[in-house]
Amino acid sequence: MSKTVVGFMLVDAPHSALNNAGLDVGVERAENIVRVKVIRRGRYVYPYVSGQAVRYWWRDTLQSKFDWKLSPLEKIEKKNQVFTAANPVEYDDDDIFGYMRALKEKEGGTVTRISPLKNSPLISVISQYPTEDFGVAARHEGDPVRYDHEFYSTVLKGIFSLHLDSVGVFSAIDRTGYKNMYPELEKIAEKNGAQKKDDRWILPKDIRVKRAQETIAVLPYLSGGAKQTSHLTDVSPKFLVLAVLEGGNHIFMNIAKEDNGEVAMSMEALEEVIQDYSEILLTNRLIAK
Repeated sequence: MSKTVVGFMLVDAPHSALNNAGLDVGVERAENIVRVKVIRRGRYVYPYVSGQAVRYWWRDTLQSKFDWKLSPLEKIEKKNQVFTAANPVEYDDDDIFGYMRALKEKEGGTVTRISPLKNSPLISVISQYPTEDFGVAARHEGDPVRYDHEFYSTVLKGIFSLHLDSVGVFSAIDRTGYKNMYPELEKIAEKNGAQKKDDRWILPKDIRVKRAQETIAVLPYLSGGAKQTSHLTDVSPKFLVLAVLEGGNHIFMNIAKEDNGEVAMSMEALEEVIQDYSEILLTNRLIAK
């Protein structure tokens, strides 16, 4: 029976520019402006934070809160590529966040690990056009230098899942997308108490449980985001729904909506979803505010 933690979260962003799209040279002015990331649906605009940015916050907070040992990065300059160590035995984040690395054939070839932790972008519940703001640098001699940026006031929603059966379990199957292991890593796994069963290496239970628990337990401490020096947004979830399911389908995608320009939670929709999927719910749902 496959077990997956599924979660839904709301992040209050009252005066924020958490993920920027970079400089935009506008035709209407000589100055550059830093745009925030947005998506459009018809005539509506929704600020968002990319899924990659959320994962960066998550990984960084796990290191600072629970002292996770993060996998070192290696950059291949001529190919403009970056790899982690691809060692989920010794590095917690390689286990939870996954990896891909092209090793030499004699070292085991290309290895890939699909991340047990999956998440969506954080997308504004409310449609809105970001506000343009400007500042000036005027402490030097001569004319002030103007700089512009965007920010917004909204509530962001996102979903995530953690496949519990994959945490601390590594495949040695020589198949694209499934090959986590290579000869040197198998030696490291055996040295660290992992057991081999068929084509899988399994870490000791206490390590697996610790990594899974801390991945979820860190959410109230989540921190990060751009423009914190001038906007200081607390990105820890202000509303959180969690449950453990049999299988991996996400059931909490549509429990928040816009209602006359405000964020509305549909508890009726939540209860209906819980009732509809009661046969695969393995725990009581947990709602934290």
